[in-house]
Amino acid sequence: MESLTETMTAWFGAGWPGPMMALVRVSVIVVLAVVALIASGRLFRLLRRRITERIADAAHVRRLETVFRVLRYIASALIALIAGLLVLSELGVSIAPILGAAGIVGIAVGFGAQSLVKDYFAGFFLLLENQVAKGDVVEVAGRTGVVEDVTLRYVRLRDYSGNVHYVPNGLITTVTNMSREFAYAVIDVGVAYRESLDEVFAVLRETAHALQQDPGFGPRILAPLEIAGVDNLADSAVVVRCRFKVRVLEQWGVRREFLGRLKNAFDARGIEIPYPHLTVYAGADRKGDAPAFRIVPKQ
Repeated sequence: MESLTETMTAWFGAGWPGPMMALVRVSVIVVLAVVALIASGRLFRLLRRRITERIADAAHVRRLETVFRVLRYIASALIALIAGLLVLSELGVSIAPILGAAGIVGIAVGFGAQSLVKDYFAGFFLLLENQVAKGDVVEVAGRTGVVEDVTLRYVRLRDYSGNVHYVPNGLITTVTNMSREFAYAVIDVGVAYRESLDEVFAVLRETAHALQQDPGFGPRILAPLEIAGVDNLADSAVVVRCRFKVRVLEQWGVRREFLGRLKNAFDARGIEIPYPHLTVYAGADRKGDAPAFRIVPKQ
């Protein structure tokens, strides 16, 4: 600060009034702070552009963008804080008592705003451990959507309906990220009990093979269809489970297309996709030979 005062004195002379010199120094501090903010923003953007140009992994690029945005925010806050303290010093306000009081107030605020402090700590580790990045599809705190922004305070999501959710980081205990490396399109298919499972499996494989040969959907699929087998003997259907290994964020589109094609294939082969129904028996002997009880409407 003394060097700044000496510089101002050398520039404008020693005959300037004290308040005028203080005003000039404050103006210089404000201008330098603005320049530093602009320069730091451009520097972070330049570094981000230079680094991301050399990275082919989209997930890594999104992570770097999120980290650079947080670093820019922290740098801006530090520059503003330092400039504010320098301005107060030039106005004759002693900084030492302010710093001491700030420490005491910080402790009090820490006890009174534990949820806010928790949000910032949780947000720091979310970014440090690369749990969430901009552009990911995640489920946090019971909300699912595309991550539009990640800060030290909250995660902003936009769901399929276009609704925006602001989730404080302190409420996030579990992160389900659907945008890492690959995904699985899991499909449950219900068929009637009378159908042959071998024929159903054959139709599943034929439909999956045709989908993989499709120029629009083939590149999205990373591996052939995996048929796990019968997953459940439900009240009205035999449930068969299968899945595709697909690229990230492609599981929903592949699943919808496969189900549409499978419906047409089942119709062409006469395979029944049953609706919920109930068969009522009037009673049976020990051998179970009693016929099903049916109610025939009057003509």
